[in-house]
Amino acid sequence: MTGSHKVHRMTSPTEPTPGAEAGQARLDSPEAAVLHEAESVIEQAEPAGSAAMDLLDSRRRMLLVHAHPDDETIGNGVTMAKYAAAGAHVTLVTCTLGEEGEVLVPDLAHLAADRDDALGPQRITELATAMEALGVTDHRYLGGAGRYRDSGMMGLPTNDRPDCFWQADVDEAAGHLVEVIRETRPQVLVTYDPEGGYGHPDHIQAHRVAMRAAELAGLGGGDAAPWAIAKIYWNALPESWLRDGLRRLRDSGDTTTFEGMDPDAAELPYVVPDELVTAVVDGMDVVDAKMAAMRAHATQITLDGPFFALSNNMGNEVWGLEAYRLVHGRPGPADERDGDGRETDLFSGLD
Repeated sequence: MTGSHKVHRMTSPTEPTPGAEAGQARLDSPEAAVLHEAESVIEQAEPAGSAAMDLLDSRRRMLLVHAHPDDETIGNGVTMAKYAAAGAHVTLVTCTLGEEGEVLVPDLAHLAADRDDALGPQRITELATAMEALGVTDHRYLGGAGRYRDSGMMGLPTNDRPDCFWQADVDEAAGHLVEVIRETRPQVLVTYDPEGGYGHPDHIQAHRVAMRAAELAGLGGGDAAPWAIAKIYWNALPESWLRDGLRRLRDSGDTTTFEGMDPDAAELPYVVPDELVTAVVDGMDVVDAKMAAMRAHATQITLDGPFFALSNNMGNEVWGLEAYRLVHGRPGPADERDGDGRETDLFSGLD
């Protein structure tokens, strides 16, 4: 089967949008610095010739489904880098271009949806740079770049646009993903929980589409053979991790990051009870690649923002562990788990 499947790589449009060319020129140097920083990390970890490996020659294949560019790096950056470096075929499908995102770079503020509405092409470029930093060569947009528009935060009028992802027919959108699943034949799928992590409509919809596509891909119909995904994981933020991080921030004198959340509050948003976390991937050896990829998303993640506040106070290792909940499939054997009984390898039990 070697050579029968083509890996697609998204690049930025050849025709820049108005005002984007000048803004992009200002980002060229930072992007070059991001890639230079990540290059040595990936080169040291990546087996020779793995970048040219046909996807079905890869014994391990993973699919991640995310809503917007930057979500993948924040939630799964070390997981992607670690498995890509080890020779696994890692496929990222991003559902929108993130057109409604807030622009945190003043010189590029004109790209915002309420001005030039030209943020999408910029974020295509940022995602391509981030994926190069992580060593991931197969990244795609659901239905093609721009097929579904960013819906904006829950409750905004942008949720009602007919072209936004929130308004998409789930089965139709899932059909696009079924094509990817049957082509790449992943054993592992990673996506959001039913709440989308923090309630963003595009995260919720990405969950629905991913789960529906996983179901449909295993059924008959269509030109490609059915494919059943062996294990499905949802991203998870363990409650103890957030409490510990907030506590360390507050002890350092930072009382405002993450909206001043109280680490000792009875309830915290976005978290999963620790007992529901079934897997933790340790990516300390590739955490520098994740940090470089975060910097690549320059319009969305700033050096003085909350994400880097965590690493500034606690070191980059705060980003070196990523947690998951196994919701479909069998966990790996006990001797492949950590002291808390959690899997340390998402492919555990499949080899």
